[in-house]
Amino acid sequence: MPQSTATDEAEAIRRTLRGDPDSFRPLMQQHYPVAYRLAFRITGNAEDAEEAAQEAFFRAYRKLDTFQLNSSFSTWVNRIAMNTALNLVERRSRDASHAAHRLDAEPTRDGTPALQLRDRSAGPEQTLLAAETAHLREAAMNSLTPMERTAFTLRHMEDLPIAEIAEALRVPSNSAKQAVFRAVSKLRTALAPLAGGATR
Repeated sequence: MPQSTATDEAEAIRRTLRGDPDSFRPLMQQHYPVAYRLAFRITGNAEDAEEAAQEAFFRAYRKLDTFQLNSSFSTWVNRIAMNTALNLVERRSRDASHAAHRLDAEPTRDGTPALQLRDRSAGPEQTLLAAETAHLREAAMNSLTPMERTAFTLRHMEDLPIAEIAEALRVPSNSAKQAVFRAVSKLRTALAPLAGGATR
Protein backbone atom coordinates (compact mmCIF):
# COMPACT_ATOMS: atom_id res chain seq x y z
CA MET A 1 0.00 0.00 0.00
CA PRO A 2 1.43 3.45 -0.93
CA GLN A 3 2.50 5.49 2.04
CA SER A 4 0.05 8.30 1.21
CA THR A 5 -2.84 5.84 1.12
CA ALA A 6 -1.86 4.35 4.46
CA THR A 7 -1.58 7.85 5.91
CA ASP A 8 -5.00 8.82 4.53
CA GLU A 9 -6.54 5.66 6.00
CA ALA A 10 -4.99 6.33 9.40
CA GLU A 11 -6.37 9.86 9.36
CA ALA A 12 -9.82 8.60 8.32
CA ILE A 13 -9.75 6.15 11.23
CA ARG A 14 -8.74 8.90 13.67
CA ARG A 15 -11.55 11.17 12.45
CA THR A 16 -14.05 8.32 12.76
CA LEU A 17 -12.93 7.62 16.31
CA ARG A 18 -13.29 11.33 17.11
CA GLY A 19 -16.98 11.11 16.23
CA ASP A 20 -17.14 11.66 12.46
CA PRO A 21 -18.86 8.52 11.10
CA ASP A 22 -18.77 9.83 7.51
CA SER A 23 -15.00 9.39 7.56
CA PHE A 24 -15.51 5.62 7.67
CA ARG A 25 -17.35 5.63 4.33
CA PRO A 26 -14.21 5.95 2.12
CA LEU A 27 -12.62 3.05 3.99
CA MET A 28 -15.62 0.87 3.26
CA GLN A 29 -15.78 1.96 -0.38
CA GLN A 30 -12.11 1.13 -0.90
CA HIS A 31 -12.02 -2.24 0.84
CA TYR A 32 -15.54 -3.59 0.32
CA PRO A 33 -14.89 -5.23 -3.09
CA VAL A 34 -12.07 -7.43 -1.76
CA ALA A 35 -13.99 -8.29 1.41
CA TYR A 36 -17.00 -9.21 -0.72
CA ARG A 37 -14.89 -11.38 -3.03
CA LEU A 38 -13.38 -13.25 -0.09
CA ALA A 39 -16.84 -13.75 1.42
CA PHE A 40 -18.13 -14.97 -1.94
CA ARG A 41 -15.32 -17.52 -2.17
CA ILE A 42 -16.30 -18.87 1.23
CA THR A 43 -20.10 -18.74 1.08
CA GLY A 44 -20.52 -19.56 -2.60
CA ASN A 45 -23.34 -17.17 -3.38
CA ALA A 46 -23.93 -13.46 -3.77
CA GLU A 47 -26.64 -13.00 -1.16
CA ASP A 48 -24.64 -14.55 1.68
CA ALA A 49 -21.45 -12.83 0.54
CA GLU A 50 -23.15 -9.43 0.64
CA GLU A 51 -24.60 -10.18 4.08
CA ALA A 52 -21.20 -11.27 5.40
CA ALA A 53 -19.32 -8.32 3.89
CA GLN A 54 -21.79 -5.77 5.23
CA GLU A 55 -21.77 -7.40 8.66
CA ALA A 56 -17.97 -7.37 8.60
CA PHE A 57 -17.82 -3.61 8.06
CA PHE A 58 -20.48 -3.05 10.71
CA ARG A 59 -18.34 -5.04 13.15
CA ALA A 60 -15.21 -3.21 12.03
CA TYR A 61 -16.89 0.14 12.68
CA ARG A 62 -18.00 -0.92 16.14
CA LYS A 63 -14.55 -2.33 17.02
CA LEU A 64 -12.51 0.38 15.35
CA ASP A 65 -11.10 1.50 18.68
CA THR A 66 -9.34 -1.89 18.94
CA PHE A 67 -7.55 -1.47 15.61
CA GLN A 68 -3.81 -0.85 15.85
CA LEU A 69 -2.94 2.05 13.55
CA ASN A 70 0.46 0.56 12.76
CA SER A 71 -1.27 -2.52 11.30
CA SER A 72 -2.87 -3.06 7.89
CA PHE A 73 -6.54 -2.05 7.87
CA SER A 74 -7.08 -4.22 4.79
CA THR A 75 -5.77 -7.34 6.53
CA TRP A 76 -7.78 -6.54 9.64
CA VAL A 77 -11.12 -5.98 7.93
CA ASN A 78 -10.64 -8.91 5.53
CA ARG A 79 -10.02 -11.21 8.49
CA ILE A 80 -13.30 -10.01 10.00
CA ALA A 81 -15.04 -10.64 6.65
CA MET A 82 -13.64 -14.16 6.43
CA ASN A 83 -14.63 -14.99 10.00
CA THR A 84 -18.11 -13.59 9.40
CA ALA A 85 -18.47 -15.62 6.21
CA LEU A 86 -17.26 -18.78 7.95
CA ASN A 87 -19.77 -18.27 10.74
CA LEU A 88 -22.51 -17.78 8.16
CA VAL A 89 -21.54 -20.98 6.33
CA GLU A 90 -21.60 -22.90 9.60
CA ARG A 91 -25.06 -21.53 10.38
CA ARG A 92 -26.28 -22.45 6.91
CA SER A 93 -24.87 -25.96 7.23
CA ARG A 94 -26.92 -26.42 10.39
CA ASP A 95 -30.04 -25.30 8.58
CA ALA A 96 -31.21 -28.31 6.59
CA SER A 97 -33.81 -26.20 4.83
CA HIS A 98 -31.26 -23.84 3.30
CA ALA A 99 -30.91 -24.59 -0.40
CA ALA A 100 -27.49 -25.46 -1.79
CA HIS A 101 -25.87 -22.82 -3.96
CA ARG A 102 -23.32 -23.07 -6.71
CA LEU A 103 -19.76 -22.49 -5.55
CA ASP A 104 -17.99 -22.27 -8.89
CA ALA A 105 -19.37 -18.97 -10.18
CA GLU A 106 -16.73 -16.27 -10.31
CA PRO A 107 -17.59 -12.77 -9.10
CA THR A 108 -16.85 -9.95 -11.52
CA ARG A 109 -14.20 -7.32 -10.86
CA ASP A 110 -16.67 -5.03 -9.07
CA GLY A 111 -17.61 -7.84 -6.69
CA THR A 112 -20.92 -8.89 -8.22
CA PRO A 113 -21.38 -12.50 -9.37
CA ALA A 114 -20.92 -13.13 -13.04
CA LEU A 115 -24.04 -13.84 -15.07
CA GLN A 116 -23.68 -17.16 -16.83
CA LEU A 117 -25.62 -17.61 -20.06
CA ARG A 118 -26.16 -20.90 -21.81
CA ASP A 119 -24.13 -21.27 -24.97
CA ARG A 120 -26.76 -21.32 -27.72
CA SER A 121 -24.35 -23.08 -30.06
CA ALA A 122 -23.90 -26.00 -27.65
CA GLY A 123 -25.73 -29.17 -28.57
CA PRO A 124 -27.65 -31.42 -26.16
CA GLU A 125 -24.58 -33.51 -25.34
CA GLN A 126 -22.42 -30.49 -24.56
CA THR A 127 -25.19 -28.94 -22.45
CA LEU A 128 -25.62 -32.18 -20.49
CA LEU A 129 -21.86 -32.51 -20.00
CA ALA A 130 -21.62 -28.92 -18.77
CA ALA A 131 -24.44 -29.54 -16.30
CA GLU A 132 -22.82 -32.73 -15.02
CA THR A 133 -19.47 -30.96 -14.68
CA ALA A 134 -21.04 -28.11 -12.70
CA HIS A 135 -22.81 -30.63 -10.47
CA LEU A 136 -19.55 -32.48 -9.78
CA ARG A 137 -17.74 -29.24 -8.93
CA GLU A 138 -20.54 -28.17 -6.61
CA ALA A 139 -20.63 -31.55 -4.88
CA ALA A 140 -16.85 -31.53 -4.56
CA MET A 141 -16.78 -28.11 -2.89
CA ASN A 142 -19.67 -29.09 -0.62
CA SER A 143 -17.64 -32.07 0.58
CA LEU A 144 -15.10 -29.73 2.19
CA THR A 145 -15.35 -28.42 5.72
CA PRO A 146 -15.66 -24.62 6.02
CA MET A 147 -11.99 -24.39 7.04
CA GLU A 148 -10.85 -26.59 4.15
CA ARG A 149 -12.91 -24.61 1.65
CA THR A 150 -11.62 -21.31 2.98
CA ALA A 151 -8.00 -22.47 3.04
CA PHE A 152 -8.30 -23.87 -0.50
CA THR A 153 -9.90 -20.76 -1.97
CA LEU A 154 -7.45 -18.41 -0.29
CA ARG A 155 -4.46 -20.47 -1.43
CA HIS A 156 -5.47 -21.48 -4.95
CA MET A 157 -7.92 -18.73 -5.96
CA GLU A 158 -6.61 -15.72 -4.06
CA ASP A 159 -2.98 -16.93 -4.18
CA LEU A 160 -2.32 -15.99 -0.56
CA PRO A 161 0.74 -17.45 1.20
CA ILE A 162 0.21 -20.06 3.92
CA ALA A 163 1.32 -17.61 6.61
CA GLU A 164 -1.48 -15.16 5.75
CA ILE A 165 -4.05 -17.96 5.51
CA ALA A 166 -3.02 -19.22 8.93
CA GLU A 167 -3.30 -15.70 10.36
CA ALA A 168 -6.75 -15.23 8.82
CA LEU A 169 -7.98 -18.58 10.15
CA ARG A 170 -6.21 -18.06 13.50
CA VAL A 171 -4.51 -21.45 13.30
CA PRO A 172 -0.85 -22.53 13.16
CA SER A 173 0.75 -22.49 9.71
CA ASN A 174 0.99 -26.28 9.71
CA SER A 175 -2.76 -26.56 10.34
CA ALA A 176 -3.48 -24.20 7.44
CA LYS A 177 -1.15 -26.19 5.20
CA GLN A 178 -2.87 -29.44 6.20
CA ALA A 179 -6.30 -27.91 5.49
CA VAL A 180 -5.17 -26.99 1.97
CA PHE A 181 -3.71 -30.48 1.46
CA ARG A 182 -6.92 -32.19 2.64
CA ALA A 183 -9.03 -29.96 0.40
CA VAL A 184 -6.90 -30.69 -2.65
CA SER A 185 -7.00 -34.43 -1.94
CA LYS A 186 -10.78 -34.43 -1.54
CA LEU A 187 -11.33 -32.35 -4.66
CA ARG A 188 -8.96 -34.49 -6.73
CA THR A 189 -10.87 -37.63 -5.71
CA ALA A 190 -14.29 -36.05 -6.24
CA LEU A 191 -13.37 -34.62 -9.64
CA ALA A 192 -11.60 -37.75 -10.91
CA PRO A 193 -14.54 -38.59 -13.25
CA LEU A 194 -13.84 -35.37 -15.16
CA ALA A 195 -10.36 -36.69 -15.92
CA GLY A 196 -11.60 -40.08 -17.02
CA GLY A 197 -11.09 -41.61 -13.59
CA ALA A 198 -7.41 -40.68 -13.30
CA THR A 199 -6.50 -39.52 -9.79
CA ARG A 200 -2.84 -38.66 -10.44
